[in-house]
Amino acid sequence: MILVLDNAVDGGYMAGEIVHFLPEARAYNYPNEDGDPNLDDVDGVVIGGSGAGVYDEPDQPWIADQKRLARRLVEEGVPTLGICFGHQILNAALGGAVEDSGTTRLHLRDAEFDDEPLFNGVEPTVPVLHSDVVTELGDGMEVIGRADYYEYFATRHRDSPVWSVQYHPEFTPRIVDEYDGWEESARSFEESTATRTLANFADLVESYAND
Repeated sequence: MILVLDNAVDGGYMAGEIVHFLPEARAYNYPNEDGDPNLDDVDGVVIGGSGAGVYDEPDQPWIADQKRLARRLVEEGVPTLGICFGHQILNAALGGAVEDSGTTRLHLRDAEFDDEPLFNGVEPTVPVLHSDVVTELGDGMEVIGRADYYEYFATRHRDSPVWSVQYHPEFTPRIVDEYDGWEESARSFEESTATRTLANFADLVESYAND
């Protein structure tokens, strides 16, 4: 079973869409539940987006708790995928840095991905919804995806089955109307196969569970 950490403090941020694209997944609303989820029957974890920033830790005490959980996932080798805020908190939990870039991006964007199983069949055009960016990698993390404005667009841990992406693979036309400010561009969702990221992660989780 894949556990999706829903990091929405007051709603939104697409955890339900992640579950929609993952077989046998369930969501756990981390900011509003009591402590860490039970991982006994968990084969993999997705850390989802949030309206909070990693640097909001003083006002959002759950962020410090999730950083500890993130380090545990890395140390125990639990297959993990961080998305947007999840990408940022994984790097921050391992000693990296995250900052507000000052520019909010809500549009389709082109990226360059390394030859990684996570990106099998994933075209360069992906949806982004963020302003915060990773500015320093966490210990053990390495770059596996870049954008023209963002050196650390996607990362993975060199020793543990942990990956992270800045884009939202779960964001599709079925929910575009729910997000004010989405910018149309010359790029089209017909060019995007970003949801394959989630299918690929599910395959990776299964392969580690069968080892």
